[in-house]
Amino acid sequence: TRVQKRHSHWRCSEMLKLLIVCALAAISAADIPEEEDVLVLKKSNFEEALKTYPNILVEFYAPWCGHCKALAPEYAKAAGMLKAESTDIRLAKVDATEESELAQEFGVRGYPTIKFFKGGEKENPKEYSAGRQADDIVNWLKKRTGPAATTLSDVTQAESLIADNEVAVIGFFKDVESEDAKVFIKTAEAVDDIPFGIVSNDAVFSKFEVAKDGVVLFKKFDEGRNTFDGEISKENLLNFIKANQLPLVIEFTEQTAPKIFGGEIKSHILMFVPKTATDFQEKMDQFKKASEGFKGKILFIFIDSDVDDNQRILEFFGLKKEECPAIRLITLEEEMTKYKPENSEITAENIITFCTDFTEGKLKPHLMSQDIPEDWDKNPVKVLVGKNFEEVAFDPAKNVFVEFYAPWCGHCKQLAPIWDQLGEKFKDKANIVVAKMDSTVNEIEAVKVHSFPTLKFFPAGDDRKVIDYNGERTLDGFTKFLESGGKEGGAPAGDEDEESVCIIWLQFNFSSIVWFNSLNF
Repeated sequence: TRVQKRHSHWRCSEMLKLLIVCALAAISAADIPEEEDVLVLKKSNFEEALKTYPNILVEFYAPWCGHCKALAPEYAKAAGMLKAESTDIRLAKVDATEESELAQEFGVRGYPTIKFFKGGEKENPKEYSAGRQADDIVNWLKKRTGPAATTLSDVTQAESLIADNEVAVIGFFKDVESEDAKVFIKTAEAVDDIPFGIVSNDAVFSKFEVAKDGVVLFKKFDEGRNTFDGEISKENLLNFIKANQLPLVIEFTEQTAPKIFGGEIKSHILMFVPKTATDFQEKMDQFKKASEGFKGKILFIFIDSDVDDNQRILEFFGLKKEECPAIRLITLEEEMTKYKPENSEITAENIITFCTDFTEGKLKPHLMSQDIPEDWDKNPVKVLVGKNFEEVAFDPAKNVFVEFYAPWCGHCKQLAPIWDQLGEKFKDKANIVVAKMDSTVNEIEAVKVHSFPTLKFFPAGDDRKVIDYNGERTLDGFTKFLESGGKEGGAPAGDEDEESVCIIWLQFNFSSIVWFNSLNF
């Protein structure tokens, strides 16, 4: 009939339009080169990529960046996984050293910087905030583009979710519209790096021996699974997941660092041990045995002391390779506090005693100090260490100006000749002391150093006052500061100096995560 013909013509017309759109998309896609399934973007094809692929994760990298090189294989693996699934999510990269306009447009300050562009929108991309392994990247992206929890309709789907992931959480609810199920979905929305599934199928309940509604965390380590036991609330579920998602003992690597620093557990016990040691497994067994009683309270981490990239961490804890194996504990609250066990023998009993004393508040912080040099006061700039700091800095008859430095810090090296000139200028002033302290090997309770160089003034008097120097780092600026009694260029202790410095930082940041890291902006 005429109506059928018209309908047939309309269908053909629509199919033709669809074919044309697909062909144009294919042509556009062909114009965007790929390396190991990762799109290679430039300013010239960036907007075209956003139009062609609605959801793109973009890495802004530098060819010389070590962290970028370490990420590359996992990033490519994730790109391949997503491409193989034929999803609308793609991974891309931009050489920020070549494409400086793009880097500036998207506020790239460090490498790698990773941003997610959703729905083809160029404005306000979301910062990537999960781990560095392929599974972490894929899970994070799926959470951003799909349901927070995948509906699992049969046993095969549930088994696949568990088999394909290091950690997976499944909610077993006979009624997926129940209040508890809704709380479970809200919890899933709050967790970026773990896949969630939800199931109501009786066969799945039976397969996994779940008798009633509940939540189970499946993992490929330790116990293999953990069953939530308590009142279902978002807070309780999140605490349950955070307490069980990591192994009892985890190795510190670039890949695991985001999970270590991104977790809620801020007390970390570290075992520094070379993997090549003949008694390595024996030490690990003792360490793991001790960890069982502190689950959810203290994170147990081991660090291969033979790895070159870990040497700065050893230095931070005042350790040398030849002193390993060794145990240290650190709290990552507002202030970093380190603890050292009295008994250096690594046994489960000693570690349990050490951790128990820590949780009960019985330990004193471990403060590093060099021995006092015989010629510490020979030169105009006096040399302070942990053991003589109190006596010199808080001398009630002296105004003491101290530079807290790191030997490797570029900004400290630039300041050194000026600081020497300042010492020379005031060497004959009996009530003024210009001093310096290497804060990589000396620590004091009175001053927490967060950046290098840190400059602090300790005015004469009995009130132990401390003034931060935030003025110009010139001989003239320092001179005016001292002659004004710490008023010109000074600020109350605790104010941050925004000038470029080398920073000791604790930050969950994809471009660099270690307990101790220096950045030169």
